[in-house]
Amino acid sequence: MNDEKTQPQDDPAVAAELKGVPEDLIGKEEEAALDSIDGVLSRLQDELAQAKQEVLYARAETQNVRRRLEKDIADSRAYAATGFARDILSVADNLSRALESIPAELREDDKLKSLVAGIEATAREIDKVFAQHGISRIAAVGLPLDPNQHQAMLEIPSADAEPGTVVQELQAGYMIKDRLLRPAMVAVAKAG
Repeated sequence: MNDEKTQPQDDPAVAAELKGVPEDLIGKEEEAALDSIDGVLSRLQDELAQAKQEVLYARAETQNVRRRLEKDIADSRAYAATGFARDILSVADNLSRALESIPAELREDDKLKSLVAGIEATAREIDKVFAQHGISRIAAVGLPLDPNQHQAMLEIPSADAEPGTVVQELQAGYMIKDRLLRPAMVAVAKAG
């Protein structure tokens, strides 16, 4: 066999077709066809790479949306009772006020003992239900003012407490799990 490349003219059928075509054009047409095929192949490879990249972006976006939805669902479950809890806080406040307003001498009165015991039992039950749903009271008195949990309503001159320390709780604050349900309304010490 010959080491040289076989030319299309070597094939008798091809040679018959190429009769009358100048020999120098035969190689150029083949080269143009090969260049055209290489160009198409290169373009298709580029399109494939671009399509793969778009698929990866679409997968990442889908995964992000899924994670966001899972977080929203978890938050919905965890904090579904927020509106209801805010409404019930006023009931708890009123029970606390009722207990605080009963003078000590009336608490010992035989006629009012059962009434006081009933109000105290109701307050304990509300606290128990709050605890079951992740609602907890915010500590305030004696702590430094925390603007994330306390709302300073007034400043009171005090020689006993450092400035910026909560000295009185005007209204209890509550958290629901790790979110603020209602800030504690407090009075803060200032330099006297």
